[in-house]
Amino acid sequence: MFNPTDFPKPTLISVNGVELEVFEAGRQNAGEPIVLCHGWPEHAFSWRHQMAALAAAGYHVIVPNQRGYGNSSRPTEVTDYDIEHLSGDLIALLDHYGYEDATFVGHDWGAMVVWGLTLLHPNRVNKVINLSLPYQERGEKPWIEFMEEILGGDYYFVHFNRQPGVADAVLEDNTFRFLRNMYRKNEPLGEPEPGMVMINLANAETPLGEPLMSDSELAVFVSAFETSGFTGSINWYRNLDRNWRLLAEVNPIIQQPTLMIYGDRDAVPKSEILTNFVPNVEVVNLDCGHWIQQEKPEETNQAILRWLEQQDAT
Repeated sequence: MFNPTDFPKPTLISVNGVELEVFEAGRQNAGEPIVLCHGWPEHAFSWRHQMAALAAAGYHVIVPNQRGYGNSSRPTEVTDYDIEHLSGDLIALLDHYGYEDATFVGHDWGAMVVWGLTLLHPNRVNKVINLSLPYQERGEKPWIEFMEEILGGDYYFVHFNRQPGVADAVLEDNTFRFLRNMYRKNEPLGEPEPGMVMINLANAETPLGEPLMSDSELAVFVSAFETSGFTGSINWYRNLDRNWRLLAEVNPIIQQPTLMIYGDRDAVPKSEILTNFVPNVEVVNLDCGHWIQQEKPEETNQAILRWLEQQDAT
């Protein structure tokens, strides 16, 4: 297990009207930048196993706590968490360091941000590596509206939007239990009642499944969310239909070389049409659940570094 004291110390960087808490490794390399984007409910610390390996390979590794997370800014307006703002933060971060473009890596919601960033700012993204969440086709109906029709009002994406503040309060009252029960190996998170899964996880007193991490690692996440609360991060979900509209006029095809890493036991379904929208993609499947880079760190590092080496050789 990783010793949290070995994680780099952060810097607060002012970009795009907010401050981002940013962790770095390998800046002295003066190498190609690679930006790692966490998911929900996570933290830059979720990339702790990747930072040293990528820095050792010569990259300048940049890992922000995105807005709403950790000690980064938490704007009060819900619309300040739409894809234009989230991608704008990352572009401004590149500008801060003086980089024209970078490789972007995303997991879970971080993958959604990287997909959107690549659509909105294709000239600033040279390669894409995403974990768990494949490219989401825009479709004919806004995403929350579509999910509500198919999965019902208790599905957590819909619940977050239709009952603002309810889940936020439950998760904040039960932060330790919720995160302990979220971060487990090899198991889908949606059983037995997928609609209210997040609230169920927060209310479950008995630990569920095999822990993903040590108590000291878990404490990093718990402390961060006890400080930040959950509203800022859940506001990302509350912009899904707004994002659907914001992406209406962009070219939906991602041309950048892309690596897609799935967990075979992940509840997030694999895409059957990925190459329709991401034609230059390579797919890797690992035997793990949703928290891919934390559950299978060595395999994840090997897959990423092998693919990057192949791209550099072409």
